[in-house]
Amino acid sequence: MKVMVVSPHPDDETLGAGGTLLRLKKEGHQIYWLNITDAKEKDGWSASFIKQRKEQIQRVCDFFEFDDAFNLKFPPAKLEMLEKSILIQKIGSCFQTVEPEWIILPDPNDAHSDHKITYESCISCSKIFRYPYIHRITTMEILSETDFGRIDNPFVPNYFVNISDYMKSKIQALEIYDTELGEHPFPRSVDSVKALGTLRGACAGVKYAEAFRIIKWIE
Repeated sequence: MKVMVVSPHPDDETLGAGGTLLRLKKEGHQIYWLNITDAKEKDGWSASFIKQRKEQIQRVCDFFEFDDAFNLKFPPAKLEMLEKSILIQKIGSCFQTVEPEWIILPDPNDAHSDHKITYESCISCSKIFRYPYIHRITTMEILSETDFGRIDNPFVPNYFVNISDYMKSKIQALEIYDTELGEHPFPRSVDSVKALGTLRGACAGVKYAEAFRIIKWIE
């Protein structure tokens, strides 16, 4: 099976689905990463940060052993200023290249507008008569975004993946993004990731789990 995770920003893929991706890879599935935004000097990011971020992305690719990775490099926190048809065309092109069976997306109710726009654009690229290979669509739970999302349609997971054997490796992958982590009670902390994994594990009757919301599932 080909599985593609779509992250609005680097680190979302690891926070939301890192353990699941590691497990899928171990089980012999092909895993792919599509990242939507990235830092550029013209958007106010320093050359040193851009260099560091580039190194982080490469290290994460190597750690997960992605079969392929795509980085669209749109400016972060500015997707709402981008003509959506441009984003849809770029995402659709990546889907057509990989032909994933399962796509893992940010939840549309996440606090960050980039997450909502990424979800909506990916859904536009999932019509079965144009993308017949996409049989599974789930959204993932991303600390610092999903937990601060809208209350009128909150993230209620209905699919859990046992990552008890992969939590240690997930943390190792997350620590590559040292610029994005903080100490508890900052939401993107090692303590928070373990706590959420424990909570979702309790929902699933295992030590650690990652939780997803099923949008579409075709057998």
